[in-house]
Amino acid sequence: MWNRLPSDLLANIFSFLSPDSLARAKTACRYWRTCANSYPLSTAASMVRHHQAWFVALPTRSRGLCCYLHNPNIDKWHVLSLDFQPHPTRPIAPIGSLILSRPTDSTTLQLAISNPFTKEFRCLPMLKIARTNPAVGVVILGPAQHGPSLHFRVYVAGGMSEAPRGAATYEPTMEVYDSEDDAWRIVGSVPVEFAVRLTVWTPNESVYSKGVLYWMTSARAYSIMGFEIRSNKWQELSVHIADKLEFATLAQLNGRLTLVGGTSCGDACVWELDERHAWCLKEKMPVELTRKLLGGKASWAATKCVRGDGALCLYRDLGSGMAVWREVGERGRWEWFWVEGCCSIKGKRVQNLPIKGVLIPPNLAPSCAFSKQR
Repeated sequence: MWNRLPSDLLANIFSFLSPDSLARAKTACRYWRTCANSYPLSTAASMVRHHQAWFVALPTRSRGLCCYLHNPNIDKWHVLSLDFQPHPTRPIAPIGSLILSRPTDSTTLQLAISNPFTKEFRCLPMLKIARTNPAVGVVILGPAQHGPSLHFRVYVAGGMSEAPRGAATYEPTMEVYDSEDDAWRIVGSVPVEFAVRLTVWTPNESVYSKGVLYWMTSARAYSIMGFEIRSNKWQELSVHIADKLEFATLAQLNGRLTLVGGTSCGDACVWELDERHAWCLKEKMPVELTRKLLGGKASWAATKCVRGDGALCLYRDLGSGMAVWREVGERGRWEWFWVEGCCSIKGKRVQNLPIKGVLIPPNLAPSCAFSKQR
């Protein structure tokens, strides 16, 4: 009976499978493999709906090409080889099921995209201006015009560039990569004071909300810099109780700019920016999860936060565990969960490592984003 099912119906059934189950299904016969690969766009969209995003942890100090993944559907850790990559990378942002990253062994920015599930990797074209340590932001515009992929843009602002006579200067320009054109172009200027702060005090993580790209400064007291894409104008926002936050990061929930931070009094909170540009308390982490996450430490300083569709994860390193705030059900209800750290996989002990995490929905469909390699 299974070999008589229409291919589109079979592809829809496959979309309910987890990546490991789908991989096994594709090896069953040629017809099943063809069906799974013939409708990648609909299958990928359905997989995002049916499966929660996986936490992908990349070691920040290890030269080994591997990553660790947590499957929330079965609460299990996996290790995955990254030997398809030419060098170790550091994740910057998710783009659907892809990861935008940069090499860890180069000071000049070179961006790449990859899918750890399908072992696809591609370097993006070099920027118009060679830059060191600029701010990077991502905007997803929707489905690509041709093929099973997303139309996205990558914005790069500030950074250090070479000046005449071999000196270095803060680069006062913004340039953008468009995935449809597969090319970079300079789109505007950056005020010098913003270029300095984007280069020195801003990590690569950005948030896009209501036409504005936002970056959080990494130095206390925190502040937020925003770039309005349509008008090419820069702005600055204050951070709620900035002098009391020991760590802070930005997210986007339900289209609104969101602030996640840990305070000096021991609380971890989530605030939303309302229409009046006022920060409103949205959620507070339960006390028992706070104790687990801090592990007896008195400071939030080493805490990191990563966000994805329907989830926020606060973590410290690979073995310490994560506090996850996740959307459950169909009415927009969110709940807190604790995820144990990755200490062993299949009975084999895993060394505790400093990590950088990203949340992506699992996808085994080939992407046309990798077919543009020149």
